Amino acid sequence: MENIIKDIDLIAPEEAQACDFKTTGDENTGKSKKLYIESYGCQMNFSDSEIVASIMKENGFDTTSDFEEADVIFLNTCSIREKAELTVRKRLSQFNTLKKSKPEMTIGVLGCMAERLKEKLLEEEKIVDLVVGPDAYRDLPNLVSSAEDGHKGVNTFLSREETYADISPIRLNSNGVSAFISIMRGCDNMCSFCVVPFTRGRERSRDPFSIVEEAKDLFEKGYKEVTLLGQNVDSYKWSPEENNKARLNKKEEQVSSLINFAHLLEMVAKVSPKLRVRFSTSHPKDITDEVLYTIKRYDNICKYIHLPVQSGNSRVLEMMNRTYDREWYLGRISKIREILGEECGISSDMITGFCTETEEEHRNTLSLMDIVQYDFSYMFFYSERPGTLAAKKYEDDIPLDIKKRRLAEIIEKQSAISLERNKLDVGKIQEILIEGKSKRSEEQLKGRNSANKVVIIPNNKFQKGDYVKVKITDCSAATLFGEVVS
Repeated sequence: MENIIKDIDLIAPEEAQACDFKTTGDENTGKSKKLYIESYGCQMNFSDSEIVASIMKENGFDTTSDFEEADVIFLNTCSIREKAELTVRKRLSQFNTLKKSKPEMTIGVLGCMAERLKEKLLEEEKIVDLVVGPDAYRDLPNLVSSAEDGHKGVNTFLSREETYADISPIRLNSNGVSAFISIMRGCDNMCSFCVVPFTRGRERSRDPFSIVEEAKDLFEKGYKEVTLLGQNVDSYKWSPEENNKARLNKKEEQVSSLINFAHLLEMVAKVSPKLRVRFSTSHPKDITDEVLYTIKRYDNICKYIHLPVQSGNSRVLEMMNRTYDREWYLGRISKIREILGEECGISSDMITGFCTETEEEHRNTLSLMDIVQYDFSYMFFYSERPGTLAAKKYEDDIPLDIKKRRLAEIIEKQSAISLERNKLDVGKIQEILIEGKSKRSEEQLKGRNSANKVVIIPNNKFQKGDYVKVKITDCSAATLFGEVVS
């Protein structure tokens, strides 16, 4: 299966886990209709594309990696930053020539950008036939059929229940080793800079038993690692009577049983000790000691936590509506170190240049980085998004040159910290999961350790999916290098 990954507007260590993808699916298998999908944005979008591919396959479509031979093209979009939307618009302009020569082709925009712009997108992008939000993918076959008859369509209905729990995703661009499992949808956190609550709706959690069955199925097919995905996995909460968190919170005492994220983690970890379990993303206000002790109890739950801070200053955090302050965040970091140890990998998201941020507040972020010692981070300057609380209430008053300078300082500091953190691994013996050959050399293999760090070793004829004991011998800011321990 072809593996095509494109980083879009991503500032992170070179070998860190990418959060932006351009994806295509399997080569077609001879059916008359062919689907080409590109995904932009976070891992949730990539997971959604796998759900879309499954829905379309049930309706006579096979995926193709060649958009020129496609009958239908979907762009699964992100709205979290302006540049992500601009990238999609540029891609649509590139498809314009193809559409002119192949007018019967259907082009659809899916996901968060579709949800944000709705009918307006049809007016602005003349070649677009469909605009479909994240909760309306089951309607895609009907909308495609209507588009083939010349009728453009929009479905951006946001559901309070939809989780696609009954759909078995088609694994696009899979390395056969790692796979995503979506455990919840939506977000109830109203961070002032973020469009996600408006484009993905309220939080609702997927049936945990369907999640466990999907993990079992993946393991039986040879996968060795799953990543549980959600906008805020720590707020996962499910009962047989209710999956919508807001409603569940109101009648928690009335339900027959309740499964939280710590329970779910344990259920998935018990599938097999040979199945690694990761998760993303955590919110500092919700990650509990119970979750941390569950991670500690199971060796196959990876010792790595992505815990976005966004800013190191309490006043800015309040403006961002993050619902915690600097001290609370550092308290959570201290508890992670106390329970899981100094070797636990911790990464973060950071936004610099948020409305009214001062130089001193910027330095607060730098000082917090010194205290936490992140292994790596995803770092951006603030990009105002239409419709968000920040866009309505605050002036985007930090000049672009200052934003870029502050971002450069954050990147420089993170690079130095990443190098020092990686140096601590040199001389240690670690178990890595082989993911395939290194990008740079056929003579090297690439794997990851529990802390989500990339480790490069000589190609000793190990196979993808092998667990290998290695001794770390050297490092860069982005990568560990090791040799196999016999």
